Amino acid sequence: MSTPSPRLEGKVAIITGAAGGIGEAAARLFVENGAFVVIADVQDELGDQVVASIGPERCSYKHCDVTDEKQVEEAVTYTLEKYGTLDIVYSNAGIIGSLTGTLNLDLKALEKTIDVNVCGGVAMMKHTGRAMVARNIRGSIICTVSAGATRGGLGPAGYTASKHAILGVVRSASRELGMYGIRVNCVSPFAVATPMACTIPGVKRFRLDPEFIEARMSSVSNLRGMILKPKDIAEVAMFLASDESACINGHNLVVDGGFPDSSDTFPVNTYKAVMDILRWSFSKVTISSILSTFMPRYIISWFDQNRDSIED
Repeated sequence: MSTPSPRLEGKVAIITGAAGGIGEAAARLFVENGAFVVIADVQDELGDQVVASIGPERCSYKHCDVTDEKQVEEAVTYTLEKYGTLDIVYSNAGIIGSLTGTLNLDLKALEKTIDVNVCGGVAMMKHTGRAMVARNIRGSIICTVSAGATRGGLGPAGYTASKHAILGVVRSASRELGMYGIRVNCVSPFAVATPMACTIPGVKRFRLDPEFIEARMSSVSNLRGMILKPKDIAEVAMFLASDESACINGHNLVVDGGFPDSSDTFPVNTYKAVMDILRWSFSKVTISSILSTFMPRYIISWFDQNRDSIED
């Protein structure tokens, strides 16, 4: 029995925001399935680390701030010069932005969120689309949007507005580029514990425990035991990048892990959120970790070995 060919064999892809999270998972998965990948990001050190771990013979790193159209154009030119073609674009770079609600929304912060999440995605579609049309490439362009792109209550106002906007761009671009055989689709995830999701804007030294986010989302999911991981979203992106989705265009594929429509995560009840984090933190603290602050290690070791008999 013959072994099936890798799903992206010989194809060339650009993935923005690929130095971590969903983008990194996609880069690894695309390469595993035969693609050559350009990792485009602003986190140079992390990007270089991802390339080194995947293998520089199958992927490379290009610094690209998607809010700078010139850098986007340069990333596309770099890809074409290095690999000779461009078949897949995964526009994944994005930010959460300010967590404030509508009544206190800083318009400068809103502009920054729109600049990254909307204008960055548009710039990537524009220049990659141009390259595909000029070379008669029937390519696939994919954007990371959000489950919050079709409803409120899943993210702060600025973020929600930006995701509604980029979904509109995807739908419009799919009609325009479809006439050239180029497909434009998006994947809309929710509740994936990526580094971005675990970061509180403006608080650099504190990150939420990924297990905390996963546990909270799993507790309300209508799919028992479902915990979304970055690779789950990467799998969907690969489907949209591959020939398996050759007849799909202008589609918003929501991957929310069974999060019910009746539940909201915003606006945040600050008191409840803090209490939930504290309860989670205390539940992760062991007696040994507390005692280790005050007692010699050999006593702690003895306690661990005799824990069952002590608790009985």
